[in-house]
Amino acid sequence: MIKDESVEKMIDESQQGTPLALQHNDKNTRKLYIESYGCQMNFSDSEIVASILSKEGFNTTQLLEEADLVLVNTCSIREKAEQTVRKRLEKFNAVKKINPGMKVGVLGCMAERLKSKFLEEEKIVDMVVGPDAYKDLPNLIQEIDEGRNAVNVILSKDETYGDVAPVRLNSNGVTAFVSITRGCDNMCTFCVVPFTRGRERSRDPQSILEEVNDLWERGFKEVTLLGQNVDSYLWYGGGLKKDFEKASEMQKAISVNFAKLLEMVAEAQPKMRIRFSTSNPQDMTLDVIESMAKYDNICKYIHLPVQSGSNRILKEMNRLHTREEYFELIDNIKKIIPDCAISQDMITGFPTETEEDHQDTLSLMEYVKYDFGFMFAYSERPGTLAERKMEDDVPEETKKRRLSEIIDLQQKHAHFRTQEHLGKVEEVLIEGPSKRSDAHWMGRNSQNTVVIFPKEHYQVGDFVNVKINECTSATLIGEALEYSKNN
Repeated sequence: MIKDESVEKMIDESQQGTPLALQHNDKNTRKLYIESYGCQMNFSDSEIVASILSKEGFNTTQLLEEADLVLVNTCSIREKAEQTVRKRLEKFNAVKKINPGMKVGVLGCMAERLKSKFLEEEKIVDMVVGPDAYKDLPNLIQEIDEGRNAVNVILSKDETYGDVAPVRLNSNGVTAFVSITRGCDNMCTFCVVPFTRGRERSRDPQSILEEVNDLWERGFKEVTLLGQNVDSYLWYGGGLKKDFEKASEMQKAISVNFAKLLEMVAEAQPKMRIRFSTSNPQDMTLDVIESMAKYDNICKYIHLPVQSGSNRILKEMNRLHTREEYFELIDNIKKIIPDCAISQDMITGFPTETEEDHQDTLSLMEYVKYDFGFMFAYSERPGTLAERKMEDDVPEETKKRRLSEIIDLQQKHAHFRTQEHLGKVEEVLIEGPSKRSDAHWMGRNSQNTVVIFPKEHYQVGDFVNVKINECTSATLIGEALEYSKNN
């Protein structure tokens, strides 16, 4: 029997801190070592950084000791992520004693949150660069080469990196992420993202289509359109989402929303699978669900974070939807796309959460019966509205118990959902060997569930029709019948 293979997360624990590697350019003379932590957006940003620096004479290395420049792309979403980065900086410090010419830079959300404090607190750091300042890296590197510290944490109103072709790093050559928005306008009280990634702006749809077409030409079979909140994608010639109401009638007439973008991408490459992440219940509209139903190549899976089942807590979190509105959205998804999988993010132990609020969360989960989910106990993040205005008053042992109850219920529902696939024939895109058995392939169906089956003559990147014979709570196990029509 093959054991569970974990579902993909926005924060994939197996990827954290992996040094990135790309093709060697003989003309480049300096060596860059870059590690990424946090969500997929950070890993996508590291590809942009590597692309910019490859034009500045840097090849990537996976050997820390030989690096001229060490960059760590950081996350501020949870305290654990920041502690991990501080430990890594201690390690870099030890290497720097052996290689004093090595320069160290901190990128990303933690850089944005701490700004120049980083230079004071972490004496090892030479450079601090926020998520919107990566095009300034050549200038910043010149500064540190000349012996000065360098900081650029200015958040932009228009930077989307739409004109930088990311270098695909550590890729399986089959699936890729394409960034479509940056920043977030939703001021959820628990979240640091609006302060570390700035106001929301959307990328030119033509540059997105060019990147998707290029990925197809290079053999990729699946793209995930990526953003802090993809449903609020809105292109009207550039500018912030919040300024759309001031746009001209012509700009409004030619504007592209998320549903339209999905259709454009699906039609551009009809044999390529299209996914997207992350959605926000308050911004997801019926036209997005209808676009998903209309095109076979748009995967039947929505990551739809709810965070709590209690209306009172949702209000405290500044989530601009109610429990009832969320149920209505779920009902519409199930009506229009009956086989759509839905996953959640859940925070338990938010300030003032009562036992009644917790029971509301459990009853919401019973209503939806999510395919999978990512569940956390609340931890206060510096700089958020909750940290400034609310007392973290739920005892740790209560948080742990409530989290345990949520996880137990989710596992029960996950098993219920995987059992629904038994006996069906489903298209699977092969991503690579199974982690548990070298004789099996691992891929995913449209619903994003991991499927394991014997290798036979199939190869990575093939679309295969697989009959599902067994399941665990996270994995489907089957046998390949034939190539699907998408090869």
